[in-house]
Amino acid sequence: MSKFVHLFILLCLLSAQSALADGPQDNSVDNVRPVPQVGIEIPEEIKVELQAQLDQLKAKIQELKTPEHKQIHHLIPDVEVFHRAVTQTLQHREMFHERDIKTCTALLETGTERAEALKLGKAPWTRQHGLVVRGFISDLDGSVQPYGLEIADDYDFDNPRPVRCDIWFHGRGERTMEIHFLAQRNRLKGPYPPTSGIVLHPYGRFSNAFKFAGEVDTLEALEHVENNYQIDQDRISVRGFSMGGAACWQFAVHYPDRWFAANPGAGFSETPLFLKSFQGETLNPPWYEEKLWRMYDCDKWADNLLQLPTVAYSGDMDSQKQAADVMEEVLKRHGIDLMHVIGPDTAHKIHPESNQIIRAKFDSLAERGRERFPNSVHLTTFTLKYNRSNWITIHRLKEHWERSTIRANITSKNRLEVATDGITEFSINFPAGHSPFALLEVVKVVIDGQEVSMVKTKSDLSLNEHFHRRGDQWFSGPSESKIPLKKAHNLQGPVDDALMSAFLFVLPTGDNELPNLKEWVDAEMSRAVKEWRRHMRGDVRIKKDTEVTEEDIANYNLILWGTPKTNSLIWKVAKDLPIHWGDNTINVDEKKYSNEEHIPILIYPNPLNPKKYVVLNSSFTYREYDYLNNARQTPKLPDWSIIDITTPPNFRWPGKVIDAGFFNENWELKTNN
Repeated sequence: MSKFVHLFILLCLLSAQSALADGPQDNSVDNVRPVPQVGIEIPEEIKVELQAQLDQLKAKIQELKTPEHKQIHHLIPDVEVFHRAVTQTLQHREMFHERDIKTCTALLETGTERAEALKLGKAPWTRQHGLVVRGFISDLDGSVQPYGLEIADDYDFDNPRPVRCDIWFHGRGERTMEIHFLAQRNRLKGPYPPTSGIVLHPYGRFSNAFKFAGEVDTLEALEHVENNYQIDQDRISVRGFSMGGAACWQFAVHYPDRWFAANPGAGFSETPLFLKSFQGETLNPPWYEEKLWRMYDCDKWADNLLQLPTVAYSGDMDSQKQAADVMEEVLKRHGIDLMHVIGPDTAHKIHPESNQIIRAKFDSLAERGRERFPNSVHLTTFTLKYNRSNWITIHRLKEHWERSTIRANITSKNRLEVATDGITEFSINFPAGHSPFALLEVVKVVIDGQEVSMVKTKSDLSLNEHFHRRGDQWFSGPSESKIPLKKAHNLQGPVDDALMSAFLFVLPTGDNELPNLKEWVDAEMSRAVKEWRRHMRGDVRIKKDTEVTEEDIANYNLILWGTPKTNSLIWKVAKDLPIHWGDNTINVDEKKYSNEEHIPILIYPNPLNPKKYVVLNSSFTYREYDYLNNARQTPKLPDWSIIDITTPPNFRWPGKVIDAGFFNENWELKTNN
């Protein structure tokens, strides 16, 4: 390949675009640069040679998938990550420098070595210390996804004991495609290499601040690590810097009971103030978008850090110190004095002395470990997506996207006091061996000043009790409401939530007598497939409406494209949706919109399987403009909206949104949104 290097370098000099960071230059919706940018054109000879290597590795992978190698099938993703990474960058022009050729070659060599080892029934990388790259099959879309590990020398593969695991969220990298991530994880240690235990480096599906598919990627990667290594469940932490610092804030406030500590550095912690200060952006969001900022605006959830030790870091000269400053101010209002380590004379990096201070604090916190069953639990939420902490689980809210809180205190061996706001159903859950109450004593449960029940610990030292509210009164047990649909955990919307668990795109096959609708559906559907691959780094499952099986309906959220006339699945569920098609109109309660010029986007429990969603005519709702700054990457549409398709889609919207709103807690149209 060396004979082509001089040609490739010349092409790089002539064609490569400079790497741009987000900033005020990225505030024009009419001038949106691509993220990731278009890479350099690769000489044909190099493409042919790389493709030949890919084909050879693919053949080896296919051989490993035969029944005779069944015992190693679970390890094949550790090989496939290399094949998919190079395939993606070659097919979609995602090489940005001549060194990327060598990177691809090296990755294919590693993949080939692993494939040949697996054929012999060996997998030496599964017993490797230091830097290790692994892969797993994502439940979201069935694609293979990578992650990196740093495994300390003291990890004993022969007699493993549970060890600490720190999750490290990487910073923004508009050129960090799979090949670059794998190369980095093969050769670069993180800022806090483990002296003991394991550091997990999730890829997070590129540059989305570990939100949406990136959030799921982290949780799936952690589960894969837990299945393959001995991890101490009470000693898992979240840490990160820059974009990774933003991710850390998010995971800290949304999952406060899962970690022994959090260490966010720089980044952003909320949407509006950061975009005004860092991006210089003038914000004028529609009311529903502003309400949906609450999903990832960590300042609104800050009091959940009552449950989680937190050590923030900022350089004193870093503009992204703003993130911790915002959180520090909010936490003071909740009585929490944030530990904020500040690097002197430091811009956007981790100061060496600060590194040592933080390392010492985390080692001390790891000695303490996570407190799984504290006497006091406080949980704030705006959505049932994030509905639990420790031994409290929230099952119903008074209204989604409004602040809802619960504080439960064990005040003695026979008394539990609970204060709620905006919550109508919850449960307490102490598994066998962990009830804090005396076995022989009756426990009084007092909710919002009302004595609700007398419960007792079971003989296995467990205690599980459910409570619901009717009017102003609390009662024991689940709600006995006969309303068939209720918003629930992972069935609460908005549209983007359907793409945070396994989903299937369903294409229409029927004829449409309205060419403008067909043109819009075809364009948006094609765009959604392309953008899922480009921005979420996966491959959408796709079937025609005539091909969808009962098994598909049971297993997947269905993303349905088209109308009842063109998509047989939409026709089947249409009568059970709150928004209806008439002969010539789309009907939203008393409002009517011409079906020649409008199309609905909505999310709803699937009438064919209410444990899963159906979505009409949308993938994730933020678009190319929002790729330019991770703080913009929030849900843009609520539970339902009506799109005027006579206004062409752009880099922000799928058309003109002329009506939109949220369904109520029973999945009904609200009289006012």
